[in-house]
This record gives sequence, C-alpha cells and structure tokens, in this order.
Amino acid sequence: MCFENYACRKDFFRNFVQFKYRFFMKLSQHPFGKLPTGETAHLFILENDHGLVLKVTNYGGTMTELWTPDRNGKPANVLLGFATWEEWFHNTDPYFGCLVGRTCNRIDKAQFTIDGITYQVTPNQGTFQLHGGAEGFNKKFWNVCAQAADPDKVSVTFEYVSPDGEEGFPGNVHTTAVYSLNNQNEVSIEWKAVTDRPTPVNLTNHAYWNLRGEGNGTILDHELTIFADAITETNADSIPTGKLLPVAGTPWDFRTPHKIGERIGTLYMGYDDNYCLRNFSGSLELACMVTEPESGRKMEVLTTEVGMQLYTANWFTGTYKGLSNVPYQKHAAFCTETQHWPDSMNHANFPNVILRPGNEFNSQTIFRFSTVHL
Repeated sequence: MCFENYACRKDFFRNFVQFKYRFFMKLSQHPFGKLPTGETAHLFILENDHGLVLKVTNYGGTMTELWTPDRNGKPANVLLGFATWEEWFHNTDPYFGCLVGRTCNRIDKAQFTIDGITYQVTPNQGTFQLHGGAEGFNKKFWNVCAQAADPDKVSVTFEYVSPDGEEGFPGNVHTTAVYSLNNQNEVSIEWKAVTDRPTPVNLTNHAYWNLRGEGNGTILDHELTIFADAITETNADSIPTGKLLPVAGTPWDFRTPHKIGERIGTLYMGYDDNYCLRNFSGSLELACMVTEPESGRKMEVLTTEVGMQLYTANWFTGTYKGLSNVPYQKHAAFCTETQHWPDSMNHANFPNVILRPGNEFNSQTIFRFSTVHL
C-alpha cells in the first residue's frame, strides 16, 4: 500500500493540511461598536472563494456590506448603509440591512385581536405600527450563539429573546437568525421562532440593493421580474384593504422583465407594495430576479414566504450617505422584503401570522448572485 511508503504518507498529510486550512471559506470577527449597556457589537466578515464578501453585525442582525464582482471581475458593495458605528447606532430609519420584527410592515391602528383579546401595540407611524414599533428587532443586541466554517459554507447564528409585552406584543418569543454564505454565491437567512403565548410573528430583512454599486446612481435601469400575479390593495397609508389587485395591465406587472423606472412615473412616489407570490407550498421558490445592465450583476431572490414587498427608496432626499460618501437620493436602491402579507393579523382571508405555543416559525430567504453578458 502507498501508506507503507514514508514519502507518500508525508505527501498525504501535507495535502490534508493544505485542504483544511487553505480551502475552508473565511469567517472572521471584529469589534464594531460599544452600546450604552457596555455590550460590544461585533462585525462578522464572511468570504467565499469567488470574491463575495458579506459583513453582518449582531446589532440588529444587520447586513452592513455585500461585495460582489461585476462581469469583469471588479467588486463593488451593492448594499446601502452607513459608514460608521455611530451612524448605525443612532439612526432608526431607514432600516438599512437589518432584521425586522416582531412583525415587519404595517399593523393597522396598531392593534389586533387573538382569541377574543385585543392587543394595542406601539404606534410609531401616525396611528399604525411599522416594522415592530419604536424599538423593534432592528435596534436589539442579538446574542451570537454559533459560528461555523467548512469548505463550501460559512455561517453565523444570532438569537434574541423578545420579552412578553415588548412593544405591546404578547408572549416571550425566542428567535434565531442564521446568516450564511456558500460557494454557489448565495447569501441565506434562516429564521426560527417559538413562543409561550399566541402572538404575531412576521420576520424579514430590510436590505437596500443597488447592483451597480452603493452610491452609484439610481436603480431605475435595473431589469426586474417578479413571480406574482397580484398585489395587496392599500389605502393612502399603505395599509391593506383586504382586497387583492391583479397586476395584469398595470404598472405593477413584472411577470415579464421590465426596467424598474419604465412605469414608475405613473405612481405616487414609486413602488412600495406587497406582491402575492405564487409560492404557497412553503418550499424554497424563486420570488424575483434583478439584472443591472452596466455591471452585468444579477440577483435572484428565493424564499419560502408567500409575499415580497418591493420598495424603491421613494423618500430618500440626500440625508443619508454611506461608504461612498455620496448622499442617497430618491430611488437610490430597491428592497425585496420577503414576508407574510402586511397586516395579516387583521384580515381573516390573508395568510396566518399567529404563532402559537408548540409550533415553530420557520422562514428562509436566499439572495443568489451571478453575472450576465447583455
């Protein structure tokens, strides 16, 4: 046998060591900022073998940067966000890259009824609640409970326990969120949650994307396809009325590819709508595809969710700026917030968002990156 030869054994173990230490994907951890409580938020850097670099912090479970190459191999950060820890900590809006909960999107009149009991939650946008209240999951310090690296994937797991009564919600809710990056150029977020009392749970990530690069113009020329035949109708406050509107023949129709800016001028400010995805199986299915012609970058969004909010940074006025030091103007980014439908707890005909003791909330969304030659 070869192992009887000393030189052969030596080559085998040298190759094994090289495999173990050279080919495992990279995961590193660095101090990011200090909270008033004395806790230190950390920044985790996940790198694959193809030039994708994801940076995520356990403050708000927030993706701060995502670097990915264009068709010529030149990397750019395609996530909008702040440049400093102080800005991340002190700004509540606009939810750059963070985990949103206990429920994302809107709750009409900031109230709902479960089993005959009406709960009043914190209104933080006029009379309704948006994205979990005054201090939702996006402003929480998440515990780091696991890190892992192997030849094809690196991951970090965050957890947060939302106490009974937080922002008015009933029940203690234990949530975990796993961020991972693999060598198929996929960024995955997996959520799990359990509760000890019936309570609504609807989690998402609020990433703002510009596939040309952060601070590099608008997203109006990005080409978008969404696998949905209807949106949820809303009133002037973007609260669902309970009706579904077919997208056929409307500016919301992205069943075939259209540039985001092609019909945006016919809308008030821009897109901020929940698309009712065709996927009701709970399996991981393609929700949308976005391509940017100048860079050739392409992003596919896969999810187990039944809905996705398309938002086009309608209210940006140059107040915020990120690593590029360029003020973010209107339509500087787009969001694809996978979710159950907004205000579902107040509409019996909408998909259920009430989590009960003994059950587990499970959700996964994947952002898959590639390049195309147009």
